[in-house]
Order: sequence, then structure tokens, then C-alpha cells
Amino acid sequence: MLVLKKLFRYHKNIKVFYYAGCIWREIYPHSLCRKILEKKLKSLSQYDLEYMKYRLGYYNKLTENSSLGSNAIPLTELKLPKRKRVYYFDTIEFTRFFANHLKASFLFGDITHIPDEPSITKSRPINGDNRNSVILKLEKSRHFMFVKYDKPFIEKKNMLIWRGVTGSKTQNRKHRIMFMEMYFNNPVCNLGKINDGGGPDEWRRGKLTIDQHLEYKFILSLEGNDVASNLKWVMSSNSIAVMPKPKYETWFMEGTLQPDYHYIEIKDDYSDLEDKISYYINNTDKALQIIKNAHDYVNQFRIKKREDILSLLVLERYFVKTGQLKPISTAAI
Repeated sequence: MLVLKKLFRYHKNIKVFYYAGCIWREIYPHSLCRKILEKKLKSLSQYDLEYMKYRLGYYNKLTENSSLGSNAIPLTELKLPKRKRVYYFDTIEFTRFFANHLKASFLFGDITHIPDEPSITKSRPINGDNRNSVILKLEKSRHFMFVKYDKPFIEKKNMLIWRGVTGSKTQNRKHRIMFMEMYFNNPVCNLGKINDGGGPDEWRRGKLTIDQHLEYKFILSLEGNDVASNLKWVMSSNSIAVMPKPKYETWFMEGTLQPDYHYIEIKDDYSDLEDKISYYINNTDKALQIIKNAHDYVNQFRIKKREDILSLLVLERYFVKTGQLKPISTAAI
């Protein structure tokens, strides 16, 4: 009984359930999926059409006669790789509804550049002409998890918490080292790296659970290779995400987040951190409003049936705009 209680308090997605679903989708005949595609897309009428078109247009910005590049492959050639398997599973969940001969380019991993040809990606730069980066909800088991239980904001510690990787796997983590150099010994912060390298050994601290993070009013969300992977669950909690303006985005549409409305924004050089933390400690009403706004934002990603339809619509528009498919839904036009 105690094990079950802990299981249902657990904030992370339960991997055994995730992989059980993946196995079932591999076994289920894809030919049957293709027969019900039209029915699934017509269920779009159950939802606010303008809202659905807005999100579809955000993820897939392709225009008419977008050319497929040399990296495009028929869907039938999309096979389970040795690495990045969750990207395959999350992709095949929706590509299985489309004809095998249709082609697409897939870029799996932490993508921080805009490809030269229309490509399905998990992440993309927010700025610039990013239309070739077509966003699909990938690696969702890791990224899309939300807090189930939390204490009120006012009962939490008046501090900022962060645990993460500062190592030099890529150049994208130098900004984390910079933050640690500035604030590791600051009394308003509880910081620690969880890896070897990437700064002095004194920065090394043990990993913390999500529940341990939730003891603090403020949680740092610093981008890593691409987006900050903790941002979704932080915004679903009664703590507040603290971060610079994001540079990359995923299905979570990080580019639409409003500073000091959905999260506490700090400067790119982190120089105003203490002032921002002090302000929201002394203005609880403002902090609580940010938490409410963040919860409202997160809630739009909780309706699974609607999220699934959007994923199908993103792929449908990809095939339509690359001249491979006639529109099935009105949203694909």
C-alpha cells in the first residue's frame, strides 16, 4: 500500500507505462491506423478552431510548395535506432496514421539550428526564420511531466534552488558555469552541479528530487543543450521559475512565455537576480499571480486528446505543404 501511495505521488512519468504504450503501438497494425485518420482529424470540430489553428500555425510555419530536401525519407524507412529511441517512439505514435510512401526529414536530439529543409524536430531557435523547423512533441516522457502535489508558496523557503549539469559536453553550458561563479556562495541560493568537471569540486552536490526542489519558492531554469528541461514541471508547481528570456523552444511554445507574468525574468548576465528575488519575497501577491498565470499556461497542454489531434495536424500540414498530400482537415490549408 505504501508503495502505491508513493507511486501516485511521484511527479515523473512512469517509464514502464510509457514503454508499454510504445510496445502496444508497435504491435497494433498501422494499416488500421491509416483507416481512421480522417475520423480522428474530423474530431477537430470538438475544439476551438481558432485556438487549434493558432497552435498548429505556431508549430508548423511551412508555406505552399515547400521543397523536400535530400534528407527526406519515406515513413516506411523510419526504423528504431540504437540511440534516441524515445524520439522514434514519440514520432511513430503519429506517423503510423499516414501512408508509408509519404516522406519527411527527421532531426532527433537537441536541435539548436534551423535546418536547410523542412524537418521534424523537438526544438528550434526562437528567433529568426525558423519555418523549416517543424515542432513535434518529442521526448515528452522526460520533458512533459507536471507536479501532482505541492505545498503553498508562502510555506516555502525564501531561496533559489538549482541542481544541474555544468559539464562541457557542448559549449552551450558555459552560461551555467558563469551563474555558479557569480552565486554559488550567495546566501539566497542553494546551488550545486551534479557532474564531474565543469567547475571546481566544491560545487558538487548530490541530486535532489522534485519534492526537495519544491521546498523552495524559486527554482532556476537555465537552458542546457537546448531548452531548460525542468521548466514545465516548475511552472505547474507552487514555486516560480527564474530564468533569462529563453532562446530555444519546443512543443511548450517557450517563445510565447511573458516575462514577470509566467516566470521571473533575469538579465542574460544574471546581474539582477538578488533584486528580483527580494522583490517577489516582499510582494507575495505578485508572486502568487505569476504562479496562477503559469498554471493557466500549463493547463493547455494537459488535454491529451487535443494534444494528439494537434500532433496529427502538424504532420498533415507538413505533407500538404510539401505537395505530397491533399488536405484532409480544414486546418491543414
